[in-house]
Amino acid sequence: MERRTIGAGSLSVGAVGLGCMPMSWGYSGSRRRGEESVRAVHRALDLGSTLLDTADMYGPFTNELLLGRVLKERREDAFVSTKVGLLVGEQHIVANGRPSYVRRACDASLRRLQTEVIDLYQLHRADPEVPVEETWGAMAELVQAGKVRALGLCAVGARGGRRSDGPLHDATIGQLRRLQQVFPVSAVEAELSVWSPEALDTLLPWCAERGVGFLAAMPLGNGFLTGTLTPGEGFEPDDMRARHPRFTAEMMAANQPVVAGLRRVAARHGEGVTAAQVALAWVLAQGRHVVPVPGAKQERWVAENAGADGLRLTPRDLAEVADLPAAQGSWE
Repeated sequence: MERRTIGAGSLSVGAVGLGCMPMSWGYSGSRRRGEESVRAVHRALDLGSTLLDTADMYGPFTNELLLGRVLKERREDAFVSTKVGLLVGEQHIVANGRPSYVRRACDASLRRLQTEVIDLYQLHRADPEVPVEETWGAMAELVQAGKVRALGLCAVGARGGRRSDGPLHDATIGQLRRLQQVFPVSAVEAELSVWSPEALDTLLPWCAERGVGFLAAMPLGNGFLTGTLTPGEGFEPDDMRARHPRFTAEMMAANQPVVAGLRRVAARHGEGVTAAQVALAWVLAQGRHVVPVPGAKQERWVAENAGADGLRLTPRDLAEVADLPAAQGSWE
């Protein structure tokens, strides 16, 4: 697999990463299988998808424990990205950016992951009660202590910016400027996909101009862009898509032209090329500092996603994807 670099420190990873959250969090609990997920992680590493993206809140904690089973055997094959800053209660999630908590959380993640160092440690969310510079400073101390190699900011929650009059990622960019004054930001993780391209406007160029890596979260639109979901089929109550405004039966039906367009492009590239691979190839084409991190928990999906690395979209393909209708069911 092609290698790409993250940040000025030239951290090298496979061009397509693996989002591990679905193995333990966010999606239908009845479909989680620990042993199946472990095999999927091994398969990803075999194929060169070295970036494994997790967080202490996924589970909570169980996702890191699952990865630790693999890392115990194959640490040298993997690039480990985990996150800090969110605490999970029974019915709520709260931010905690206190320096003392950050230090304890890092040590706990290291134990669960069965590793001596975290390659990329991301701030999951800023704590509104703690100046972000204090949180980031504590994370920088972890780099100096040799527990972490590089720092990143997770901006997946930036959709809240749509409630203001400004562009979606203005607040995130302002925060990044503050962080850069304390310690270099090596990577930003934010949503980017065919049906959520907003990061292309300001956030992606900001990262490119500064040598900051961009981890594209949800590059398959929470599974919609794979074309494997059936409108009206419904989701289990613990599945976050059950509350997502683009996953009502009406909106899923209305957005089928997006998937149909991806399938048309795929068909031009030969038998076996899928809509999902086109969606990932589109993300890869947005810049060499971009690494899509599709979530998966089965070997077959991991292999399909990794196969997008070999798909090169033509100017005609890119133009056709750009002309696809905007997704309906927005967050406004």
